[in-house]
Amino acid sequence: MSWWRGAVLYHVYVRSFADSNGDGIGDLPGLLGRLDHLVRLGVDGIWLSPTMPSPNADWGYDVSDYCAVHPELGTLADLDRLIAEAGRRGIRVLLDLVPNHTSDRHDWFAESRASRDSAKREWYIWADRPNNWLASFGGPAWTLDERTGQYYLHNFLPEQPDLNWWSDEVREAFDGILRFWFERGIVGFRIDVAHGIVKDRRLRDNPPALPNDPPQVRAHGQRSVYSANRPEVHEVLGRWRRLAEEYEPARLLLGETYVFEAARLADFYGELRLALNVPFLFAPLEADALARVVEETGRLLGPDACPLWCGSSHDAVRFPTRWCEGDPARVRCALVALLTLPGTALLYYGDEIGMPQVDVPRGRARDSAGGRDGSRTPMQWSPEAGAGFTEPGVEPWLPLGDARACNVAEQDGDADSTLTLCRDLIALRRGLTGPYERLPAPPGVWRYRRGPDAEVVLNLSARPARVETQGTIRLATGRGREGEQASVLALEPWEAVVL
Repeated sequence: MSWWRGAVLYHVYVRSFADSNGDGIGDLPGLLGRLDHLVRLGVDGIWLSPTMPSPNADWGYDVSDYCAVHPELGTLADLDRLIAEAGRRGIRVLLDLVPNHTSDRHDWFAESRASRDSAKREWYIWADRPNNWLASFGGPAWTLDERTGQYYLHNFLPEQPDLNWWSDEVREAFDGILRFWFERGIVGFRIDVAHGIVKDRRLRDNPPALPNDPPQVRAHGQRSVYSANRPEVHEVLGRWRRLAEEYEPARLLLGETYVFEAARLADFYGELRLALNVPFLFAPLEADALARVVEETGRLLGPDACPLWCGSSHDAVRFPTRWCEGDPARVRCALVALLTLPGTALLYYGDEIGMPQVDVPRGRARDSAGGRDGSRTPMQWSPEAGAGFTEPGVEPWLPLGDARACNVAEQDGDADSTLTLCRDLIALRRGLTGPYERLPAPPGVWRYRRGPDAEVVLNLSARPARVETQGTIRLATGRGREGEQASVLALEPWEAVVL
């Protein structure tokens, strides 16, 4: 069986994980020094946020060199050492690949914009007149290049010009990039904007958003029918799938598939091994809402595909705040759900301690798109000055938040902590091999079976609940209940058990 089936992946936002040299920025040597935390947690693989050189207009998602390491984060030798040391501990490493666009400071774009006759002019998308496409971060998706008198496309910031994936030369260049990293020992890529890299060849206008569209689409004002989500994207992803399977073992392709319908998500499983489940990520922490997404995902993906579940990300408000409103009991329930569903679980750094979103003052904001800094703040390792992330007295690149209220050190030896619960859930998860089957339950309770021997019951409500069942409580958010024999199971508000 492929290693990622049933695995727990851990997303490390490298700039915010551990600072080894006291400059206030997390780096690869810092991550290397914290690997044992991930070993104790029990994760199978780590996905690193962008490590490639970048001017940081979008914090690594504007790449200026696809085959190197950003100097602030370390060196290529540091990354090689991390891959080797993680591998010795049984942890695999995935990198973030950003194929939709480059930095405007990439050599490719410099050559492309030099003249209309440039050899790399067709590597990017140029037009004499802009259409109606809007950038994801606001404003038109086109910027006039006065030197050549044409507009270039950028679905994100103007500093992030979109590549032209109709170009065979672009496709060949990325074949070489994938091989470069696969041959250095990474096990795969998380592919940024995997759904959107191919654009409509005729550059037709997008239609307006409709009243029944998801809130994110209505806020954008138009449906990205022609600027993303093109069927031709599957040709590119299929090409990468074939390339990934030339290696032994086959490399993993995990896509950021920002689509709001499970049916469209399922389409990507022809090429991708794992795909971001946006409907689950943005569902409320409610029994019926989550169950509907899980059941529809399972039905549409089929028994052979591997769903991916996550609650936090570098682009979304952390789940302890967004789902749980800072309530530790709800955080524990959310972790039980994430780590007992069939498929692959993805934890974002800090999820294991219930780390909340940090309120970043306007004067300390770094995100050009606005609003995402609070989910990218430094890891809270200890309650002391610097939070164990950096040296005392050093100002980190983003504010630390209140590390005294939530940190690894104080949870590490506490048998009743969120961190201990998370470790125990991951260990228990190894024995949950059966399929998902929803079971009858009172309103507000999500109850499901995992094969013949395991049952999960979550009271996702503010009311006590009673469930008729039979079994021994193997794990509970109220740890004192473990070992209890249940015939009629009484659950307090926001309590979960695994029987």
